[in-house]
Amino acid sequence: MRRVPFPPERRLVLDTLHLGRDKPMMHGLIELDVTRARRRLREHHERTGEKLSQTAFLLHAIGHTLARHPAVHARRDGLGRLVHFDTVDATVIVEVDHEGRPFPYAHVMRGLERRTFRELNDELHHVKRHGLPTSSGATRAATRAWLSMPAPLRRASYRALLASPKLTQKHTGSLLVSAVGMFGDGAAFGLSAPGLHELSIVLGGATKRASTDPDDPSPREVLCATVSANHAIVDGAPLARFVGELARCVGEAEALDAIGPGAAVT
Repeated sequence: MRRVPFPPERRLVLDTLHLGRDKPMMHGLIELDVTRARRRLREHHERTGEKLSQTAFLLHAIGHTLARHPAVHARRDGLGRLVHFDTVDATVIVEVDHEGRPFPYAHVMRGLERRTFRELNDELHHVKRHGLPTSSGATRAATRAWLSMPAPLRRASYRALLASPKLTQKHTGSLLVSAVGMFGDGAAFGLSAPGLHELSIVLGGATKRASTDPDDPSPREVLCATVSANHAIVDGAPLARFVGELARCVGEAEALDAIGPGAAVT
């Protein structure tokens, strides 16, 4: 048995868990048909040697679908009013190397609803390659000072931030997307603990299912996903409509109809 120091940055995780502990989250476990999408990604890889990101494709589908369902990723302001956003910004958890160890970096991706698959793909590859943004000595010192503050003071600052939907959107986006399925194969769902976001989508494992289409009896590739939303913000029916449209968007994979050349080659 050995004891190791508790990473200071984990205090931020504890803060978000504390702030979200009382949210009445509802969860939907869904299977997304990614047969066509994966086939096109594989074909592109075989043809060009370029490995494109499935997560980027799913982010494209989420952003373009969510833009048509603003109530699903709304927030309440300090006066209790619901605020619908004109843009879809998402915190995406990307595992990067930090000081020789893996670190789950919360990267905010802007304007998912207006960007192409290629743009999202290249941004994700850039973040994975370059890791955490380079910061000045003053910024690192300020971060260390922030993390050393007593937890109640840090959490009070978070509450002040959350009272302003504009500031919250700027710093965290309006939803959280985490792809835990990248670390293993097989059917598996993940549940995101309530935190700062009112909407979260966890992309889980992938598996094969028998086809129910008489015109195409080949097995289907499906991706397990969990959609969690704050019931105090949105009801089940609007959430179900969003999920249904998202499933159709992913299954059709129209964003991959014309994959153009890019710089991101892995």
